[in-house]
Amino acid sequence: MASGVNMPWSKVFNFTDPSLYQAAIRASDVEVIPTTKQRFQSELTQVTFDRLWMQRFQDSQPQIRTSQIKPGRKVIFFLTGEQPPFLHRGNELLPRDVAVCDHDVMHMRTESSSRFGSMSLTSDDLDAACKAIAGHEFSGLALKDRVQPSQHLMARLTQLHEMTGQIAKMTPELLELPEVARSLEQKLIHAMVCCLTEGAAFELPLGNRRHDKVVARFEGFLEANPDRPLYLTEICAAIGVAERTLRVACQEHLGMGPIRYLTLRRMHLVRRALLRADASTATVTRLATDHGFWELGRFAVAYRTIFGESPSQSLHRPAEDQRIFRNHYL
Repeated sequence: MASGVNMPWSKVFNFTDPSLYQAAIRASDVEVIPTTKQRFQSELTQVTFDRLWMQRFQDSQPQIRTSQIKPGRKVIFFLTGEQPPFLHRGNELLPRDVAVCDHDVMHMRTESSSRFGSMSLTSDDLDAACKAIAGHEFSGLALKDRVQPSQHLMARLTQLHEMTGQIAKMTPELLELPEVARSLEQKLIHAMVCCLTEGAAFELPLGNRRHDKVVARFEGFLEANPDRPLYLTEICAAIGVAERTLRVACQEHLGMGPIRYLTLRRMHLVRRALLRADASTATVTRLATDHGFWELGRFAVAYRTIFGESPSQSLHRPAEDQRIFRNHYL
């Protein structure tokens, strides 16, 4: 494994705004949509070594997370503690599972608070590590959805991940010591590769794979048509699926029907726009219609129900209420 020249670093953030949270996540493009009215609060711990990137996520509320891995990197993730059901691509992720991410659009869904971790290497670095440790490249696992390592290997991976996260929080200066950083990185990569190459690998069931593609096309259509009312028959015709198929796929991956998801997604997008807008020039009417809400009275009522304040209050909220709150350890 060839050595790079990057200096290790760590960051620990606390977020109260999902758009700032998703923008900080590394290795993938992510859209986070909370599904309850409770206050958004998430902690993100990041440690970047020479080759390995690791992240720890702690979310206090249920959410739907749409993500797509950035080209050139390979990402795995796993739960970091016992918790309520955590669904990945329509299937429950178990404590012994290591999810192997491909480059398709993926959906995760939680019904309560959640804690999980991720690790990523470039494709070349992962192939080199697998060849050095297991004798073959990673490409043979490219189509696998998840791997179940032995209890011993999984415990080793999660313990190393947790220890590194605690160092980032409590004594981040240790990661500035080259030998400490190199030792941790080598141990983490070794544990990651052993889990991937020695565990039992499982492919995504065919039905889930089909529904994956349906929901991805649905998301793409919503993104391409942000500013006009959309109807279920129109959506189904545009993405080429029967109404029942779309409903089943959305329920499986998103935990709700397509129209409810469309509305919730747009509500969070318009809220983001309101919070970012210049209140001296922007108007609620313009931002609402830009996001497909034409019945402004109903929009205002629904907005207050979800966010606990009026659209006008969001528009005029002081800028300092939208900042990133960095953990006091940094």
